Amino acid sequence: MQEVVKKSNRGFASMDPEKQRAIARKGGQSVPDEKRSFSQNPELAARAGRKGGQSVNPAKRSFSRDHNLASEAGRKGGHASHGGGQKRASV
Repeated sequence: MQEVVKKSNRGFASMDPEKQRAIARKGGQSVPDEKRSFSQNPELAARAGRKGGQSVNPAKRSFSRDHNLASEAGRKGGHASHGGGQKRASV
């Protein structure tokens, strides 16, 4: 016979999805844009990203192990930042 496991009604995961989204939105709004350190200092953001990337053993970095993955990421990035190759209508 199967045992019925009672689900706990506590915690974030037990909330309805709309309430979860409302709480998550508050986290994103907690600090105004002008006070976020990376939006104030792009060089700080660049240094942090570089430092994070360098902390991984070069042989274990995803892109150094998988050239196709790096190529695909570059294509996706180019499409995202350049409108996917589509010309935008001028206003």
